[in-house]
Amino acid sequence: MKALYGKNPSAAKIDNAAALVIFCIFTVLVLAVLALGVSAYKNMTDISLEIYDERVCLSYMWTKVKNGDDAGKVYMVGFHGLPALCIEEVYEDIKYITLIYHYDGWVYELFFEDGLEFYPEEGVPVIRNKSLSFERFEDGLIKVSVGSESVFISPRGKTGIAFAGGGL
Repeated sequence: MKALYGKNPSAAKIDNAAALVIFCIFTVLVLAVLALGVSAYKNMTDISLEIYDERVCLSYMWTKVKNGDDAGKVYMVGFHGLPALCIEEVYEDIKYITLIYHYDGWVYELFFEDGLEFYPEEGVPVIRNKSLSFERFEDGLIKVSVGSESVFISPRGKTGIAFAGGGL
């Protein structure tokens, strides 16, 4: 050992310890950077999925209104204390109702013959969402909002659409 490190063998121990400390610090920093990258990726993915779900929900709402779009057949109602979008349709002289509402973290659809009584949990969950709200304007325009996204629907036989919010 004296030949390699001169007259002081403790210098070799100090060099080895310093190299080990530097390696440990480097390893900890690499792991920290990786953990931050994973966290950032997860946050971006969650936000992207939430925005996707909001847009899919709005597209679903617009499509439902467009398919049942007769003058006076699309309107807002209260359904067991929940705001709901109501679409009336007639098949073979029987009047049917489609209700779309938010219940227990989901957007639900309930299709039934007019005059029958149902409860919110009896609908079909369509898409998970944090919120769904409706607002009707004097000219018949209905604003449907899901999270940070909104769509304006004109349901009087001439469906129009306009998006607002999150950059659509």
